[in-house]
Amino acid sequence: MDERYDDEEYDESLEEEIAKPEEPEAINPDIPPAAIPHPLYRLRLPYSHETLLAGYAGEELPARARVVVATRYGRDMAQIIGIVKNPGYVNPADIAVVERIATEADLERADTDAKREAEAFAVCREKISAHRLDMKLVSVHYLLDEPKILFFFTAENRVDFRELVKDLVGIFKTRIELRQIGVRDESRVVGGLGVCGRGYCCHAVSDKLKPVSIKMAKDQNLSLNSMKISGPCGRLLCCLSYEHTFYHEERRNMPPEGCRLTYDGISFKVTEVNPLFGRVKLHGEDGRMLDLPAANFERADGRWRLIEGVMKDSDPSGFNEK
Repeated sequence: MDERYDDEEYDESLEEEIAKPEEPEAINPDIPPAAIPHPLYRLRLPYSHETLLAGYAGEELPARARVVVATRYGRDMAQIIGIVKNPGYVNPADIAVVERIATEADLERADTDAKREAEAFAVCREKISAHRLDMKLVSVHYLLDEPKILFFFTAENRVDFRELVKDLVGIFKTRIELRQIGVRDESRVVGGLGVCGRGYCCHAVSDKLKPVSIKMAKDQNLSLNSMKISGPCGRLLCCLSYEHTFYHEERRNMPPEGCRLTYDGISFKVTEVNPLFGRVKLHGEDGRMLDLPAANFERADGRWRLIEGVMKDSDPSGFNEK
């Protein structure tokens, strides 16, 4: 693409959604649909900020309580976010089961493991450098109820880490699992502040990383300067997908840019559409500029036209000639 935006070349690579989240593994594949527990709880894994649904047969669990649950990585500690009142469609195979409320011993072990994780992180990073592997270590986690250590890393390409695993097994004398994640997943795990000044959406709002495309930025009339519509992870901002539905629905009720309409015997061209404020700007062949609310337009027989009666009855501020 040869066009330029904001004095910088448009980055065509943004069209691709490269860093997609890992496909979740079924936790309990044998649970029949009729056996979905009630109530359902939303849990968060503190070390990765992933969430999962779980049931519990005992008394109601309060928010922020810590429990032991079977995850796709193994039995581990998770924190209760709250009860899911309207879960919608739920795949029974994705529902975990809370095994027990975390005991004092569990909490003490979690604190001890946190210190061991810091040490394991330093050791693993040293070994990565020694083997000259092109990978970046993101985090380390000891599972609570299983003898396993998880190492999360990012890399541009596939990495042959077999020798690294041998070294780590020799040092820690336990099961080692290396997981390659994308840069968006890294932001979800590590967290930080976005350009809005608030915590990353993927870390503080939702762990579901939806695909984002450059078309979403176009529909929202945003600058296509990659520096302005990309997050710290280097990918398109997650909030583009959150707001896209609103813009998409509003644009369906407004004529598109470039559309030509006739008013007062003069041909006008739509030059700007603002879904956020519901306004449409037109430029006439006689030099007039009109700024009208979206309610003054309708689509009939496949063509857009102005509803003149509505314009006459509308507030004068809604029909401006410049």
